[in-house]
Amino acid sequence: MTQSVRVGQVWEDCDKRFRRTVKIVTLTQTHAVVVRVTPTPRTTRTKIRLDRFRPTSTGYRLVG
Repeated sequence: MTQSVRVGQVWEDCDKRFRRTVKIVTLTQTHAVVVRVTPTPRTTRTKIRLDRFRPTSTGYRLVG
C-alpha cells in the first residue's frame, strides 16, 4: 500500500532504536524536507527520500 506524502503530514520512524517523529515541510521530486517534532522540536531541516515513506523497518509510518 502506497500512501501519498504531503506537506504538513506527520510521520514516525519505524526504526525502534530512534522512534523520531517528523513533519513534512517541503517536497521535491525525490525527497521530502522534514523537521523533527518529538521529543524535542528542532528547526534543523533534513532530507529523506520519498521511497522511505512506507511502513517497513527502515521506513516511516503516517501518524497524522
